[in-house]
Amino acid sequence: MAERLELHPDRLFPPEGRALEIARELHAAVVDLPILSPHGHTDPRWFADNEPFTDPTSTLLTPDHYLVRMLYSQGVPMESLGVRALDGSTPPVDPRAAWRIFAERFHLFWGTPSGIWLDHVFAEVFGLEHRLSADTADQTFDQISARLAEPAFRPRALLDRFGIEVIATTDTPIDDLGHHQRLADEGYAGRVIPTFRPDVVVDPDHDDFGSSIRTLGELTGRDITDWGDYLAALFDRRKLAISLGATASDHGPPTARTAAIDDVTARRLLQRAVDGSIEPDEAELFRGRMLIEMARMSTQDGLVMQLHAGARRNHNRQVHQRFGRDVGGDMAGPVEYVESLRDLLDEFGNDTRFRIVLFTLDETTFSRELAPLAGHYPSVFLGPPWWFLDTVDAMMRFRRAVTDTAGFANTTGFVDDTRAFFSIPARHDVARRVDCRYLAELVAEHRLTIDQAHRVAVDLVIGRTRHVFNLS
Repeated sequence: MAERLELHPDRLFPPEGRALEIARELHAAVVDLPILSPHGHTDPRWFADNEPFTDPTSTLLTPDHYLVRMLYSQGVPMESLGVRALDGSTPPVDPRAAWRIFAERFHLFWGTPSGIWLDHVFAEVFGLEHRLSADTADQTFDQISARLAEPAFRPRALLDRFGIEVIATTDTPIDDLGHHQRLADEGYAGRVIPTFRPDVVVDPDHDDFGSSIRTLGELTGRDITDWGDYLAALFDRRKLAISLGATASDHGPPTARTAAIDDVTARRLLQRAVDGSIEPDEAELFRGRMLIEMARMSTQDGLVMQLHAGARRNHNRQVHQRFGRDVGGDMAGPVEYVESLRDLLDEFGNDTRFRIVLFTLDETTFSRELAPLAGHYPSVFLGPPWWFLDTVDAMMRFRRAVTDTAGFANTTGFVDDTRAFFSIPARHDVARRVDCRYLAELVAEHRLTIDQAHRVAVDLVIGRTRHVFNLS
């Protein structure tokens, strides 16, 4: 028998008492505020082309690595979910058949962030009345398919419906940004903006480093084997992104290490990186110097630097070789920040032109390293928990760990970090509810007044994000 899908109005709030009443009051004040999404991975082509999304599977299931990795962990072949092999050997999957597999196993997501987000998407975005299950698989597939065909569910219409004031995509230095140019020409300048993500041309260990750095030289007309020309080529591409609205860069090295190596060594390592002979320890030094160079460029062009270190990419080698990057084989690892960032902060930590946002996959660093760094250096801000840590409990642990030292003003607002466009309102609502819960506890304990909590709640939703990411 199909179970009705009902979202409890007090979900994620304190269970009872004065704190519950305060959380309700605070959430009512922020629930309808606009969404600012300064860090995400949606496809700019969606908004430029404004074509209908095709079906529930390719829209909601296949692109979401949270869903794919959980199903794979329970023995579901990725091919059956619509994930295509790099060699083209997998035949196209029947979207309805893949959706049935997902629906039959939806119980795997009970209690997870994905389960919370999807229930919100199904109920609030698509208006489904029954929970997803084996019994409702075909019914929900048909209902969602019918909605996706409506004009109101095209990408640009959803920007308005979701209340998205600005959304940033993620773009490499070798992307031509043509979709962003079209959007700017059609009146979306400043609303759908690029983010400069240089990993593919600054990390010698990246799968596509060799071909990408050659393309960088071709696009800019510069000799990328020359240290000065290489840096100038990167600066050229940053300027292009900024001309189309970019306000931030995004960096995802395996560690947070920065290295103030001399120019002679940097030139030598660049040559070794280009010819493919660089050793692992040398690649680490090169990445560390390039983080400093990216910070230097930020002082010149104003891009806010985002650093999210610690992802152990493509841990499952067989999956990586068959399906490529970004299909759920990435893992979290420990990260050290205080000593690793010393060389960068020695040079730019006190520079008022510079701003860096730190994210982590290692929550043991919340109070030990990140909060003290942000609580001291004018240039350092803390990004919210992301990826494996964007859970209700981890968000609460983050606030409890960093507020004593960093306060609220040294943090940013929420970032959704997602390719799953339809989940953005759900993710932001979860973050708002969690922050309202935390603030309600502080008021109930007489550590904040209700007026102070109201001001902080609004600031965490829009004020911090606009300020830190230069979105005003």
